[in-house]
Amino acid sequence: MEKQKVSPEQVLENMLKKDKFTQWLGLKIDEHGIGFCKLHFTVTDDMMNGFDIIHGGVLFSASDSALAFACNSHGILSVALDANISFVRPVKSGELLRVEAKEIHLGNKISVYDIRTTNEKNELVCLFKGTAYRTSKEVV
Repeated sequence: MEKQKVSPEQVLENMLKKDKFTQWLGLKIDEHGIGFCKLHFTVTDDMMNGFDIIHGGVLFSASDSALAFACNSHGILSVALDANISFVRPVKSGELLRVEAKEIHLGNKISVYDIRTTNEKNELVCLFKGTAYRTSKEVV
């Protein structure tokens, strides 16, 4: 593979400037590097569904953001091709959640990521598998 022309930090900075949805969700990046991303957020009342637990779409969106930051860290514009999620336990308002994306496969055109969301007790909340398509364009 070709040497990366921009750093993961430059890629993340460029992405975050334009990513209003990640800002709106309140996602905070803790660690970021080649093929991985760790972030956290606090669950708010606005994220609750009709059963007073977190809406699955919030968990999906937070995982999808972590996927985007991890798969684009190589400097190659990558977009989600496929994703699936398993919800393991309910989450209440006020809980702090951590989301960690790890690259498990990097090919010329396809990359695959394991994204796990855990609560403050380090219990698994949801498991997300994301597949990304790597274009021929650079992110920055």
